[in-house]
Amino acid sequence: MLEGPKVSQSELAKRFGVSQPQICRIIKNKERILSEWHRNGDPERKRKREGKDAALEAALLRWVEGTHAADLPRTGSLLHLKAKHLAEALGRPDPEPSGGWLARFGARHNLAFKKPPAEKGDAEQPTAERWASVVLPGLLRSYAPSEIYVCGETRVLLPTGCPGKGESAGDQLTLLLCTNADGSEKAPLRAVGESPRPRCLQGVNLGQMPWSYRAGSLAGVTAPLFTEWLREFNEGMRRQGKNVLLLLTKHEAHPYLQLSNVRMVFVPPATTLDRGIANDLKGHYRRRLLRWLPAERGAGQPTLLDALHMLAQAWGDVRPGLIAGCFRAAGFSPDAGAKASALTPASSLLGQEELERNGEPADGDEGTSEGEDAGELVQPCPSEREVWGSLATLRRYLECRATSPDLFQAFYELEDVLHMVSAS
Repeated sequence: MLEGPKVSQSELAKRFGVSQPQICRIIKNKERILSEWHRNGDPERKRKREGKDAALEAALLRWVEGTHAADLPRTGSLLHLKAKHLAEALGRPDPEPSGGWLARFGARHNLAFKKPPAEKGDAEQPTAERWASVVLPGLLRSYAPSEIYVCGETRVLLPTGCPGKGESAGDQLTLLLCTNADGSEKAPLRAVGESPRPRCLQGVNLGQMPWSYRAGSLAGVTAPLFTEWLREFNEGMRRQGKNVLLLLTKHEAHPYLQLSNVRMVFVPPATTLDRGIANDLKGHYRRRLLRWLPAERGAGQPTLLDALHMLAQAWGDVRPGLIAGCFRAAGFSPDAGAKASALTPASSLLGQEELERNGEPADGDEGTSEGEDAGELVQPCPSEREVWGSLATLRRYLECRATSPDLFQAFYELEDVLHMVSAS
């Protein structure tokens, strides 16, 4: 319009509903505004605001332009990781960029960081050759380790003599395990049993447990159950603002879904990505079963509820290093051939350090000291049966009144401390 027939600034101001001085400023800064527009700036912006860290923003913008020129994938997570590395290189005191800063950076430069689109072959199971030569390298270029998740199933036996019908889910449970490649995030356990309404779960605030329980045919994961879990997992990623990759084996109980924040990719049958992780969890679970002391606890065999808590604790015991080692062994890093020592599953027996004494009792624990008031009542040391009874009462209170699954992590740590004290 500025290049066309002569029009007064006042006429332009009336036509666009702005002030005449604003038209004057636009004409004065015409070259700079056109330059910004040609650099893919946001054409809808009404004012140009610079970021608080101009040097960091300029370096990050150069990286973005480089990825665009090389036709490389650009995701929000990669942008966040690059911004962190640049901030560290520039010596910023707080190198962790906030999500708000990154969002404003993207808006200022009209950048759209979307998840890599689902490929046409995602719903099919690739051959081992195609997986190793084509599919896997492409996935590693598009996703960071924290964005690559694996999902698998494993079965565990419930304790012998576990209370029967209506109190447990039969003889075994199927566990749905899901974790990312660097072990930084493990999804809560999903357990599937036979009984639809176990008595031991009555009164438990199931929405706030560090595990979840569903009933399935023959205690197995069915397509509807897996679909339910998938949608919940996708919703969790959406709330976190993450777009992730989910690897799993093709199975009739694993329907392929197009999800907003989760891209599903089936792996070849020979890819045993989750086997080492499942074996390690089972080792920790057996160790915790062996620690169950009915005589001291004043209780019989553990119930389904007890087993679910022990499984959640065992899942927490699986170390990130072991998870990363399983991914490396499956080819998810340049040193795929390296044998990680962390792949050794946990022993089913109690660790020697847990059986060793932590120290001798301090002298003078018995009786009263010389200057102590002899008439003062001394609180007797509770027996182990009383301690475990109190712990069971506390756990039941949390099961009924907990407001977050995170509360159980503190409880599990307390229980582990009491086990060590008891063993000493």
